[in-house]
Amino acid sequence: MKKMSTDFFSNNRKKLIEALDDNSILVLFSSEAPQRSADQQYNYTANRNFYYLTGLERENFILLISKRNNQVKETLFIEEINPDVEKWIGRRMRKEEAQEISGIEKIEYVNGFKNFFNKALLTNSYEYLYLDLEKRGWDSIDNEGVKFAKQVKERYPYLYIKNIFESIAQLRIIKNDEEIEKMTKAVEITNEGIKNILRNMRPGMKEYEMEAYFDFTIKSLGAQSNAFRTIAASGENAVILHYIENRKIVEENELILFDLGAEYDNYCADISRTFPSNGKFTDRQKEIYNIVLKALQETTKAVKPGLPFEELNKICKKVLIEGCKKLGLIKEDSEINKYYYHGVSHYLGLDTHDVGTRDTNLAPGMVITVEPGLYIAEEKIGIRIEDDVLVTEDGHRNLSQDIIRTVEEIEEFMK
Repeated sequence: MKKMSTDFFSNNRKKLIEALDDNSILVLFSSEAPQRSADQQYNYTANRNFYYLTGLERENFILLISKRNNQVKETLFIEEINPDVEKWIGRRMRKEEAQEISGIEKIEYVNGFKNFFNKALLTNSYEYLYLDLEKRGWDSIDNEGVKFAKQVKERYPYLYIKNIFESIAQLRIIKNDEEIEKMTKAVEITNEGIKNILRNMRPGMKEYEMEAYFDFTIKSLGAQSNAFRTIAASGENAVILHYIENRKIVEENELILFDLGAEYDNYCADISRTFPSNGKFTDRQKEIYNIVLKALQETTKAVKPGLPFEELNKICKKVLIEGCKKLGLIKEDSEINKYYYHGVSHYLGLDTHDVGTRDTNLAPGMVITVEPGLYIAEEKIGIRIEDDVLVTEDGHRNLSQDIIRTVEEIEEFMK
């Protein structure tokens, strides 16, 4: 696996530094894995903003950038080497390794961070402290930036705390060639995982058995993990958008909605496909499927620079409304909300639901999903088809174009 270049992370920091006020300090934390149970922890995932600026994926690291009189200094704090700890949980990163990956020359140990921070404030007239204060919900657990902000307010009340999250999000929203290469690879691996599901699926299997074929394939092809928990929803389960139990036995003549993706070098794929359990759509399933497929095609066709992000959902709903009226499912436009109850697109990148505002126009370098769906609970039918689409200078490129999607392609492959 070819890793991201050091220049990528250095350039990201340079762009962010331009957004910092003079006489300021930026502090970012790599985070740590939360406790799962007893002496076990959940799998560790580096804070995506920290990774975007450093390329480092280790717990308890800290990045500090100071900007004073337009002079910039970067310092990285890593864990100190402890041979006894290394015997139990593995080798710690050395200073030269951290320098090589991040491009940051000054490396200190994290146990000296507080003294370093305090001394910096004592000897310089800093006015602003930038932290990642992302908060997903009122009751969500505080991230390390929020926790640190509370401590700083008590100890240094004169510091003006600012949230750097949106500034980083605006950088992350536009992908460069290296990022697009990683995402393209993630989609290719996802495609192979889907093919392996189709080669092995049949009525009578459990949903999680089909999921297992996907997991084996993507990991054998170099994916570090799933981009998110796989949805393998058959029959009535497919009308639940984020169904993840995957325990039901798949019946004859049922549709199975898969929403899945590989994560390759931290970049995500997010693909949805809906397949007939026995390899053949019924006439009714085919009717509904082709409405969703048309919505996918028409919405994707519209993707280009300058198009308002929210316009995508309007285009999608128009097609779904027309189709559902022809089927007799609805009479009024507003009734579509009964059968289609999510947006058609979100950003994709280091996170599956990547950062970025939707109150904007599409621009080259954005990668978005296009994912129309219809969910008809009374018929136990849920259909979603989702592609990953790159906005280019003159339109778009469908990164998942090679993943089968038409009724004819699916039935031919499953024959």
